[in-house]
Amino acid sequence: MAKKRRKTVRKKKTRANLKNKAKKIKQPKPALKEAVDEVNPVRKKISHHRMGKMKHTERLSSELSNGVKKTRIRVVGVGGGAGNIVSELASRLKKASFAVANTDRQALRQLRKNVFTLQFGQNLTHGLGTGMNAELAWSAAFEEKERLKKLFEGYDLCILISCLGGGTGSGAAPVLANLAKKAGSLTLGVFTLPFKFEGEKKEEQAKEALQKLKGSVNAIAILPNDRIFQTIEKSTPLQEALSFINKNLADALEGLIETIYLPGLINIDFADLQTILQGRGKVAYLNTAKVQGPGGASEAVEKVLNSPLYPYTIKGARRVLFNITGGRELALSDVSEISRLIFEQVFSQAQIIFGVTQGQKSSDWLRVSLLATGCQAKGVVEPLEEVHYLPGIFSKRGGRGTQAKAKPRARKKKKPRPRPKSRNTTLGALRPVESPAGSSTGFRAKSPKGARKMIYGAKPSKPQKQKPKPKAKRKPKPKPRKIKLTVEEEKAEDKVRKSALQVKEEKEVAEKEFLEKEKFWEIPAFLRKQKT
Repeated sequence: MAKKRRKTVRKKKTRANLKNKAKKIKQPKPALKEAVDEVNPVRKKISHHRMGKMKHTERLSSELSNGVKKTRIRVVGVGGGAGNIVSELASRLKKASFAVANTDRQALRQLRKNVFTLQFGQNLTHGLGTGMNAELAWSAAFEEKERLKKLFEGYDLCILISCLGGGTGSGAAPVLANLAKKAGSLTLGVFTLPFKFEGEKKEEQAKEALQKLKGSVNAIAILPNDRIFQTIEKSTPLQEALSFINKNLADALEGLIETIYLPGLINIDFADLQTILQGRGKVAYLNTAKVQGPGGASEAVEKVLNSPLYPYTIKGARRVLFNITGGRELALSDVSEISRLIFEQVFSQAQIIFGVTQGQKSSDWLRVSLLATGCQAKGVVEPLEEVHYLPGIFSKRGGRGTQAKAKPRARKKKKPRPRPKSRNTTLGALRPVESPAGSSTGFRAKSPKGARKMIYGAKPSKPQKQKPKPKAKRKPKPKPRKIKLTVEEEKAEDKVRKSALQVKEEKEVAEKEFLEKEKFWEIPAFLRKQKT
C-alpha cells in the first residue's frame, strides 16, 4: 500500500509542476509583451479590412446576381443651408445615400443620424463657418480635396445641392463639383439663389459661383428663393416657407429615383438617364406632379410643366425624360394626351425618352415625373464661360491669389482700318490728332506711317510690342514719291482730259500727216524742186 501512495503523490506533483511550467510559458517577457501589443492593433485592422472586403464582394455578388448592376445614387450637400435640405430629404427618400460637407462643426451635429457628415477646413476655420468668404471656403476645400473626393467614389449618380450666396456654398461647391467630374459620376446640380433682401453682394457671389459650376456639372437646376412668394403668403413663417421648397424638391427627386429603380411596363433605366444628362452645364428642369381622380391627365401635365419654383419652363428643351405612373386602370388615352402636351412644349427635334409604370393595385391616382435639359433660361443663366481655379493660386509668400480664367484657344483677327481714298493735304484729308495730355490740338496734315492716330468715335488702339530689329538686312530702295496735287490743280487737270474717241481721232489725223510726210521725203531731192 505504501508503494501505491508514493506513486499517486508523485503523479500529483508532476501535474502541478506541468501546470506551473505552462503558466510560466504563457506569461511573456516584458519586451515580448510590448511587441505583441504593437502587433495586435495591426491584426485587428487587417481583420476589419478583410471583413469589409468580404461585405463589398457580397454586396457586388447580390447586385450582379440577376446580371444587372444596381445604380448607386448619392445626394451631397455643401454648406449649412444645403445640409438642412439634405437632412429633410433623408427622412423621405430611402433608395439613396446622403452626405453633407461643411466647415461648421456645430451645424453638422444638428443633422440626422442617417446623413454622413464630413468636416473640412479645420486648419483655416477652426471648426467655424467662413463668414461669407468664398475664397476662404475654396482654399479649405482645395486643401482637403483628397478627403472630399471619397464622397463620390463608387457612385453612378451624384446630386449636388448647395445654397449659393454664402461662403461655404459658393466657394466649396465648385471644388466638389470638379471632384465628382473626375470621379466619373454623372452630376446633377440643384442650386438655390438668395432672396433679394439678402443684399447685392450675396446675389453677385451666387452668380459667380453658378458660372464656375456650369463647367463641372452635367446639368444644373436653378431655384431662386424669391419664387416662393408666388405660392405662399408673405405672412408665412420662414421655417415653413423653406420647408415648402424642401418638400417640392424631395417630391421631384423621389420621382426621378423611383423612375430609375422601379421596373415598368415601358422601362427607363440608368442608361436612359445618361443620354439625357450628356454634356456640361445644361440648364435642367426637374419636377413631379401627382393628381387623383378620373381625367387627371391634363391637370397632371399642367402642374408638372408650370412649377412655381423655376424661373423658366421646358420650352425649347433638347432632351426630355418623363415617366407616367398609375394604377391598373391607366388608360392609353391618358398616356397619349400627356405625351402630346409635353411634345408641344419642347424643341421639334428634341430627343425624348418616356416610360410607363403600372401598379398591380387599382387606384385612380396619376403621377408624372419629368426631367428636361437644354432649357432656355435667358436672363437667369449667362452663357457658359469656362472658369477654373489653377493649382498655383497661392503665391510664394503664402498670400491668397485671385481666380484664373481659361484663355481662349483662338483669338479673333482684328479688321484693318479703312484707308482714306484721297491722298491730298487739303482740309478733307486732315484729321484730329491726340495730344500727349489726351486733348485734341486741332487739325494738321496727315502724319507719316507708324504714327499713332485717333479718329473720333473709335477706341484708341493698344500699343503693340516692338519687335527686335534684324541685324543684317538691306534697307529697301525708297519708292518715288508721288506729287500731291491740290484741289485746284486736280480741277485744271480734269478740264484737259479727253475722252477715248477724241484721242483715237487725234491719232488717226497724226498718222495721216506722218504718211504724207513720208511720201514727200521718198521723192529725190532733184525732183522735189521741179514739182514744187
